Amino acid sequence: MIDIKTYGYNQAAEEQYGFLAARITAVHRELFEIVCEMGTVNARLKSSVYYNKNETFPTVGDFVKIIYNPYGESLIVKTLPRKSFFSRLDPSSSGYSDQAVAANFDYVFIMQSLNLDFNLKRIERYLTLAWQSGATPVIILTKSDLVEDFNEQLKEIEKVAIGVDIHAISAKAGNGLECLDKYLQPGKTIVFLGSSGVGKSSLVNALAGEEIMNVNEIREDDSKGRHTTTHRQLIMLNSGVMIIDTPGMRELGMWDVTSGLGGAFEDVESYFPMCKFRDCKHQSEPGCAVKAAIENGELPRERWESYIQLKNEAKYSDDKQAYLRQKTEFFKNINKLNKQARKSSKEFKNDK
Repeated sequence: MIDIKTYGYNQAAEEQYGFLAARITAVHRELFEIVCEMGTVNARLKSSVYYNKNETFPTVGDFVKIIYNPYGESLIVKTLPRKSFFSRLDPSSSGYSDQAVAANFDYVFIMQSLNLDFNLKRIERYLTLAWQSGATPVIILTKSDLVEDFNEQLKEIEKVAIGVDIHAISAKAGNGLECLDKYLQPGKTIVFLGSSGVGKSSLVNALAGEEIMNVNEIREDDSKGRHTTTHRQLIMLNSGVMIIDTPGMRELGMWDVTSGLGGAFEDVESYFPMCKFRDCKHQSEPGCAVKAAIENGELPRERWESYIQLKNEAKYSDDKQAYLRQKTEFFKNINKLNKQARKSSKEFKNDK
């Protein structure tokens, strides 16, 4: 018998007669690997519930209710409320809805290597997604053994990762791993978020104390690697810590990231209440605190541009049709103004 609470389950109030609580540990298309008090088994969705009653489709990390079948595949009948989740563009929705790819995690390890793949814009993007997910972001700078001095990179990150813990480690050399102990508590779940070749598999193996994930060598020409994860999975370490790794992380979309932007760009949004007008667009309005902060050097222009870029991307993802209509209307107005300007200029010349 397995105590499902060791997998982070604490929704005792959700107990229902005839159903078992379970956690999804892997997804293989329509087949789910789950763990419940009876052990690790395979399960499928109950069609009449998920396809006819619009139940939330589960993903890796979700807690669900099942009808246990000791002789074959069990049935998943309900997805329990989530405390955090990541989503991506749903391939079957023609680009108009999202699909959860990981759920119920406590920390997001935003992983960035200190070698040639270092990218501050990517960190800003991942921070926005992490804050929006509902979990706590932690920045993990990998491959510290390959860099003699990374103080400048730390300073750059500190400017954009306000209030976020930052740790430089080397999974290969074992440097800095002890700093992660406070996050690696039994029953806690961690999502790794980072590009290929950043060292996610190496870190999993280092934390596990054994090689449980394949590690591919990075390409020497661009310091990037191939993805080693082929399906979404939750890994339970001997320490009781769980790690979610999923190839879907490459396609995370900027959906509704209102709170995510507020968390990742707290320094930017702190100027909004100081603007003269409550509905200030921070463009050409008088008394704009954002423009003033940029002009006097308090707010770096690059930081503001990153905020606008991510906000526009979120707007595009949230409603592509509305975004495209607005974009088309914007350029129509520009063309209209240009035509009027040319006409006025021509009339002025004729009058002369």
